[in-house]
Amino acid sequence: QAQLVESGGGLVQAGASLRLTCAGSGRSFTGYAMAWFRQVPGKEREVVATAGWSGITTYIADAVKGRFTISRDNVKNQVYLQMDSLKPEDSGVYYCNRDPSRTTMSLDWGQGTQVTVSS
Repeated sequence: QAQLVESGGGLVQAGASLRLTCAGSGRSFTGYAMAWFRQVPGKEREVVATAGWSGITTYIADAVKGRFTISRDNVKNQVYLQMDSLKPEDSGVYYCNRDPSRTTMSLDWGQGTQVTVSS
């Protein structure tokens, strides 16, 4: 099964930026729409942003619209989440996976990357 490795998280102050990277093994992203998710303690994982195979953004959550940008590099088999003007409510563990609205063939979840935004 393909592996997902998320990186780029950290502890930052409100207003700062982070760029998350999701790397997939092999060609695990080939032909699939991809998504970034966020999970906070006690809540289910929620979709933050999705992008189709062409790289076009297909969904951005209202809470992050205008601040987060999803992109991908299909040659490198990587997906990115540029996070600007971060707010404390953006804190959580961020994961990537195939877009669940486009396929039921999800990959095994990676370890995620922790984002903590202090006020």
